[in-house]
Amino acid sequence: MRKILIIGAGRSASSLIKYLLEKSNQENLHVTIGDLSLELAQRKTNNHPNATPIALDINNVEQRQTEIQKADLVISMLPAHMHIDVAKDCVAFKKNMVTASYISDAMQALDEEVKANGLIFMNEIGLDPGIDHMSAMKVIDEIRDHGGKMILFESFCGGLVAPESDTNLWNYKFTWAPRNVVLAGQGGAAKFIQEGKYKYIPYHKLFRRTEFLLVEDYGKFEAYANRDSLKYRSVYGLDDILTLYRGTIRRVGYSRAWNMFVQLGMTDDTYVMENSENMSYRDFINAFLPYHPTDSVEIKTRLQLGIEQDDIMWDKLLELDLFNANKKVGLKNATPAQILEHILSQSWSLQPEDKDMIVMYHKFGYEINGVKKQIDSKMVCIGDDQTYTAMAKTVGLPVAMAAIQILNGKIKTHGVQLPIKKEVYEPILKELEEFGVIFKETQMPYVGYNPDKLIVS
Repeated sequence: MRKILIIGAGRSASSLIKYLLEKSNQENLHVTIGDLSLELAQRKTNNHPNATPIALDINNVEQRQTEIQKADLVISMLPAHMHIDVAKDCVAFKKNMVTASYISDAMQALDEEVKANGLIFMNEIGLDPGIDHMSAMKVIDEIRDHGGKMILFESFCGGLVAPESDTNLWNYKFTWAPRNVVLAGQGGAAKFIQEGKYKYIPYHKLFRRTEFLLVEDYGKFEAYANRDSLKYRSVYGLDDILTLYRGTIRRVGYSRAWNMFVQLGMTDDTYVMENSENMSYRDFINAFLPYHPTDSVEIKTRLQLGIEQDDIMWDKLLELDLFNANKKVGLKNATPAQILEHILSQSWSLQPEDKDMIVMYHKFGYEINGVKKQIDSKMVCIGDDQTYTAMAKTVGLPVAMAAIQILNGKIKTHGVQLPIKKEVYEPILKELEEFGVIFKETQMPYVGYNPDKLIVS
């Protein structure tokens, strides 16, 4: 049997493992699932005869290398910074490798060795990055094949809560790593290009510069800019493009509300708050407000943020129980961002019956025979339950499909790569449709950002 080693059995691995085990007889596979928690690995395998769950500590070099040597292909579902030791072992023992993570500099540095050994290291083959690359390149390649020239590309993605589980005023719950949500947009200005002009949005302005999107049957959404939209300009062959913008999708009103935390300083992760363990929620918000001998914390908050008591923004703060003097933070040596994450997790955690939702939206502007045109491509995926979430499905299934394509010799290009070639994206996108990951492409009138052909700066 052909042996696949999966390292990491966390939330993103559920659909990946299920898919490979369902294909295991047909594809002659034996799947070993290694995780620090043997119990978690056992739960994910569900006693399948073609699966072996093991307790695996990747810091145990001897054990890690022993397991990698046994495999024909290694799938790493570890956090991104932990891939590199696995990758180096895969080079040493001549094993192909698949990850859903961004290609790090350390991973890219292995490219020559990977090629020299005739190996395939497929990265960025999850949701975002992953399905975004594949669905974008499919349309971009089709436009080019018909003689069109790309002039605009916008790409948006968001992990949200499904409409039937949307039960709070923020229209949001944590469907993935809460810490990433709290720290979103930090670490430098968002940069992109619009109508040939470089644009920058500093963090303190990020959540007040949003773009609106309409998705049939699901209503209106908003998107704020990702930190670096220019990262894939050359990768996608869009060096001459006039507009390139990537963003994160939320329900309308979320960004304006989130901006309250940014302006108060609650998302800061650079310092520790004194006596955070004994701080109440009310103490926490008051720590960011000026002293006043008579005004309440509530009045100071409204004055500081410029919101009236009948504003929906105020109701959103109240819903989080932020002004409760009896609820304790209970975290030692915590940063503001860590405390905010803790408070939000009390209100925004998915309930057992909740379902999540992935929304992806691309806009392609192009010119062909002197005429400007646009294609909008939209995808909505709803999760099944708390194990087989939309996030786990859209992250894990492309990883699993790529692994089988590599084992079957269908992906032939060697090296450290991402899924932008037809040999990768065509079969995977087609198979994803069977699992409800379907893009609807619509011809639209091209508008761009300068419909009146005015001179803008």
